[in-house]
Amino acid sequence: MVTAIIACEVGFWVLLAGGLAARYLLRLRRLGALLLLSVPLVDVALLGLAVADLRGGGRAGLPHGLAAVYLGVSVAFGHRMMRWADERFAHRFAGGPAPVRPPRTGRAHAAHERRQWLRHLLAYAVAAAVLGIFTLLVGDVRRAAPAWAVTAPWGLGVLVDFVISFSYTLAPRKEPRPGP
Repeated sequence: MVTAIIACEVGFWVLLAGGLAARYLLRLRRLGALLLLSVPLVDVALLGLAVADLRGGGRAGLPHGLAAVYLGVSVAFGHRMMRWADERFAHRFAGGPAPVRPPRTGRAHAAHERRQWLRHLLAYAVAAAVLGIFTLLVGDVRRAAPAWAVTAPWGLGVLVDFVISFSYTLAPRKEPRPGP
């Protein structure tokens, strides 16, 4: 499973870079679109591999938990990461506009941080749902428990992220004072 996760991560970046290179460097828009549309298939492949492993009698463990984390993060942040890469690639290689940076101060920054936390929470929820599916496939909660080990430290991370992200709502960052 660990090898599958690594292969899927590499596949994600290869398809993304290949799609952007085809689109902007080679000017092959259809090929670029096809490669970029193929990126989510990496997630489908990982899910399929994990399900096949569990249905084939594999023991649920930390690698399955990490696969669930990978899928959750991919669902919550994947499109945003692709857009981030596309903006930068277009700017660097195709004369596109400079990427807009997220707000650094004020209410806009606080709103941005809250949205990012909600994405983090979505990633956690998707991972928990995937772990639930894995548990059903294993058919025994005790045998599936090792895969759930990822949720406790990640849950703490979600809680810490909540405190930090929402602290900007109560005390927004101020604009730096101009120097003398």
